[in-house]
Amino acid sequence: MLRTTRREILLASASALVVSGVSPGKKLKVVVTGGHPGDPEYGCGGTVARYTDLGHEVTFVYLNRGEKGCAGKPQTECGAIRTSEAQKACSILKAQSAFARQIDGEASVNAAAYDEFRHLIESLKPDILFTHWPVDGHRDHRAISSLTYDAWLQSGKTAAFYYYEVSDGEDTLMFAPTDFVDISQTESRKRDACYAHASQSPDRFYALQSKVTGFRGTESGYTQAESFIRHSQSRRDLLI
Repeated sequence: MLRTTRREILLASASALVVSGVSPGKKLKVVVTGGHPGDPEYGCGGTVARYTDLGHEVTFVYLNRGEKGCAGKPQTECGAIRTSEAQKACSILKAQSAFARQIDGEASVNAAAYDEFRHLIESLKPDILFTHWPVDGHRDHRAISSLTYDAWLQSGKTAAFYYYEVSDGEDTLMFAPTDFVDISQTESRKRDACYAHASQSPDRFYALQSKVTGFRGTESGYTQAESFIRHSQSRRDLLI
């Protein structure tokens, strides 16, 4: 009778996490853009944890610093509070943070904003790029989606390009996934990263996001899953 050792099980599990389109030893640069601190963590924190566990480099790019909203604190303190929360969340996920120079609730989508954001994304040289789905209730989410999409187009579509969902049915609408990522093993770190945003009522928002990932898991055959829409002109082999 053949017996499988614990080491063999671990090696098999690790090999299952290898990104299909990446040769062994190559490290990807992953960029996730979001309207506010917390958005990328809620939308694809479990997927990010899988990338960083393999040594890939992930940067969260936030459109603003959340200057207009932090529960129970003066508005003048919100930007600093939410920046600190974002940095803590990124540390939990082993990611880096970057901030575009826009203001919460006052997003600009014009020629100058497109150019400035494109330069920021180009400086990060992403192999794979994630952003908000554009049919969303929050104008900052719609703005970052447009800015990111334009940056991808202007770059010659060299990065893989995916949309993610947040609070489906409340913020994100009309989202029909093309791809799923199993986050069963990384969901707890995603939760910790989301709860790092203590000023943003995580008990309420994470409960809703858990329903979303639970449903996507049922849909795709996992316990918990994050879902994405791949642009039809994007390469398809870099999603973990």
